Order: sequence, then structure tokens, then C-alpha cells
Amino acid sequence: MTRVLVVGGGGREHALCLALARDPEVGSIVCAPGNAGTTDVAEQRSLDVADPAAVAGLAEDVGADHVVIGPEVPLVAGAADLLRVRQIPVFGPSAAAARLEGSKAFAKQVMVAAGVPTAGSEAHTDAGRAVAALARFTPPYVVKADGLAAGKGVVVTADRAEAEAHVLACGGLVVLEDHLAGPEVSLLAVVDEAGGVHPLLPAQDHKRVGDGDAGPNTGGMGAYAPLPWLPEALVDDVRRTVLEPTVLAMAERGTPFAGLLYAGLALTAHGPQVIEFNARFGDPEAQAVLALLDAPLLGVLRGEVEPAWRPGAAVTVVLAAPGYPGQPRLGDEVTGLAAAARGGVVVHHAGTGRGADGRVVSAGGRVLAVTATAADIAQARGAAYDGLACIGLAGGHARSDIADPARWPAHV
Repeated sequence: MTRVLVVGGGGREHALCLALARDPEVGSIVCAPGNAGTTDVAEQRSLDVADPAAVAGLAEDVGADHVVIGPEVPLVAGAADLLRVRQIPVFGPSAAAARLEGSKAFAKQVMVAAGVPTAGSEAHTDAGRAVAALARFTPPYVVKADGLAAGKGVVVTADRAEAEAHVLACGGLVVLEDHLAGPEVSLLAVVDEAGGVHPLLPAQDHKRVGDGDAGPNTGGMGAYAPLPWLPEALVDDVRRTVLEPTVLAMAERGTPFAGLLYAGLALTAHGPQVIEFNARFGDPEAQAVLALLDAPLLGVLRGEVEPAWRPGAAVTVVLAAPGYPGQPRLGDEVTGLAAAARGGVVVHHAGTGRGADGRVVSAGGRVLAVTATAADIAQARGAAYDGLACIGLAGGHARSDIADPARWPAHV
């Protein structure tokens, strides 16, 4: 039986732990640092995920046979590299390959070299020149901080002053892009050590904080899968035009990619184009996609088993702390978790911890995500919101339009 260490402490990692627990090959799971929900399915350990030596040391200390790295920070820091040096099997790309997420400018260079369809862009290190360069772009302006920003480093706005302010706030390398119009899709794919690409179910994330895509960007306020409105051929098209060329280009650079390659896509009038790459499972997409997985996850991550899917649909709705995506208020009690679970939903803990008295309290901006599976999107959506209604968090907020069919594109 395999002992697996899951690195991370968010909703994505809770979803990974639950999916690994369904794998008959997995005998035990350690999650570090974990959260108040992962304790139900995994042993808990403290960990500074940004310290590769600490990650590798913990893997050795707990006797991990395999390590699954959830968040981007340890990947960009080189945790997977050190694990490979110590001959501990790991799912996650090297630091050099994780630059696809760690640097927007680098990702653009790879896309251009690989012939991957994407928006026109400029990269600037001088803020004054970047502000002046906005004149060459048509609103809405797209301004991206080059490095990691927890999903909140991008501003898309028709307001020139707001775009200029974000350029100045980035404080370093900034990427300006043409705006890509069209519905957005998240396509995640496992890339095995030999460079084979194994796409998962396409999903749609809801990035902005408010209903109707109002307000600032967040790490994601909800997701659903599959996408009933998506052409069946799109996954194969994106594999052929985006994923495989990117993996090949990375190998040709001497930085082969192995792990989870996430393509954030806009389905434009000219076909799918890449908005961004991530080097790990999306959050909250992982919660919805993994809820439908009908194959042993460890085998899928190793590239030994092709992904297979349960019939039906999954909808995930995020509950956020007051103040998020700005400075969230923490330490509020979370109630109603048992009542929600009795309704048949899965509550994926994210920013949760336990108070001195053992009660579950908020410990992050995105506190939890309620995920429901059912025969179709409508039933799953209804169940997810019923589950959410059972949960109490003072000042907490969630979108009410996740997976709303009224918002689906009429034509793609």
C-alpha cells in the first residue's frame, strides 16, 4: 500500500486527499499543513510549503512513497526538484518548468515559440513605459503582474486610470495584453514523465467576486464540470494546438514539464486562445473535476491509468470570509457543517482551522467550498446551494450564479 504526502492546505488539497482516499492503492495519506477538513481523511503535519528542504525533509520523515504538490508556491520554489534529487516520486513540475505559471512573460515566450494561440502582449520592467504603452491597446485593458499573485494579480478594466494604477502597483515586470473576448474554459491535463498529455474534464471557473462577474478578481468563487455547451471536439483541439505544443517546446528548452498543466482558455471568434497557464490543479476547478473522477487518482497522476468519469455533473460554490478578496476577517466560527453533509454534499475545507475549544473557524479568505454531484448541472447546482444554506459564517459571502444556465453562452 502506498503512503502519499499531499503538500498544501486549501480546498484543492482537501479534494486531492478525498480522491486519493478512494484509490485502493493508497494506504495512508499525510496532508501538510492541511486544514480543519483534511484531518478527517489524512494525518496532519505542520509545514512551510515555501521551503523545499522542509518539504523534502517531511517526505522522508513520514516515509512517503509518493508526494503530490498542490499549490504553486512550492513548485516555483523548487520542492519537486529536491524531491527528485532524493529519489522520492513526486507529482509536480520542476522549478524551471513551473515558470509557466511563475512568470507571465516567460509563459508568453513559450507560447510564441510553440505557436500556441494567445493574445498579443508586451512586457515592461519600466512602469512609466508600461503606462505609456497602454495607449497602444484597446479597452478593456489587461494588466498582469508577472509573478505569482494567488489569482489576484490581473486587472481587466475599461478604465484607463485603473489600468495605470495596477501597472504602478505591480512594482516590477508587468505584462500588457490584448483582451480576449469569449467564454472562458479551464482545461487541466496530467503530463506524465514521458511527456504524454492526458486531459481531464473541462470546467468553468468564476473568477470575479460578485454575481454577474462584478467586482475584482479572486482565486475563484466557484466552478462546474462538465460544460454542456462546449463542443465535444474542443478538448482534442486544445490538446493538439495548445497542450502538446507547449509540452514539446518546454522539452526543447531543456526544461521538460511533468505534472499538471492547466490551460485557461478564452473561446474567441477565432478559436480557443490561451489566457494563462498554471502548473497545478486549479482551485476550485479541482473540487468539481475530482468529484467526478472514476479512476484511481494516483494511477492517473503517474500516467499509468487514463482518466475516466462518472456520469453526471458537479457544481462547487465557494464561501468567502468578509473582506475577501481584500483583507479578510479571520477567526469567525463556521457552523452547520454536519447539517450540510447530511444533505449529501461534500464540504471542501480551504481557509479553516480550529479554535482553542475545537470549533471550526475561518483562517483564510476563501473559507470552504460546497460541492454537489448529481445527474445534471441543474440538480447539482440546487444541491450545492442547499448545502451552502446550512452553513453559517458571520459576514461570509458567496456568489448566487455559479453554473447558472442563464449565463451559458448561446453559441461557441
